[in-house]
Formats: sequence, structure tokens, C-alpha cells
Amino acid sequence: MRLLLNIIWLFLSGFWMAIGYLVAGVICCLLIVTIPFGLASFRIANYALWPFGRTIVQRGGAASAIGNIIWIIFAGWWLAIGHLLTGLLQCVTIIGIPLGIANFKMIPISLVPLGSEIVPTD
Repeated sequence: MRLLLNIIWLFLSGFWMAIGYLVAGVICCLLIVTIPFGLASFRIANYALWPFGRTIVQRGGAASAIGNIIWIIFAGWWLAIGHLLTGLLQCVTIIGIPLGIANFKMIPISLVPLGSEIVPTD
């Protein structure tokens, strides 16, 4: 079932979301100071391609908290709104409900990516 959901997700929204995160990661890596944000963005892009069967674990410290506050101010809330709207639109159909839930599941990592780790659910 995870494989089928991941394939549907990849074609309906995962590919475009991953491209968006990759572009943000490249922009962040061009600026030396924001490289940690770029690496986190690449990690989220990988998660955006294949979210079913994986989950998010928070493991950050004080430095991650400061970086996450900066991230929320400049980029995190835009990403969270995008995931919220996309999730609501996907929940309109019965087939889209699991995809909408996956979008809602990505809101926390889009808000606070630093100190987050993506692990398999098994």
C-alpha cells in the first residue's frame, strides 16, 4: 500500500514539491551563511519525493532552535501555508485523503527543519 501511495504522491504533488525544495536548497547553499538551511532543504526534498513509510524525529538543540526561528520568519510559514492549502485541496476526494494527510504531516518539518531527522517507520 505504501508503494502505491508513494507512486500516486510522486505524480500528483511530490515531484513539484521536491523541485521547490531543491531550488530553495541551491539558493541557500549559494550564500555561505545559509548552508545549514540548504542542507535541511535537500533533506526535505528527499522526504517530499517519497513520504509514506517515513516519519520525522526532532533531535535539535539550542543552535537548531535559533536557526529554526530564523527559518520560520523567512521561509517556514510560506511552506507551511503551501502544505496546508495543498492538503486541504487533496482531501476533497476520497483518493486524495491519504495524500492530504501526508501534506499535513510535512507541515512541522517545513516549519522547523533544523534538528529534524527523517527515519523509516518500521
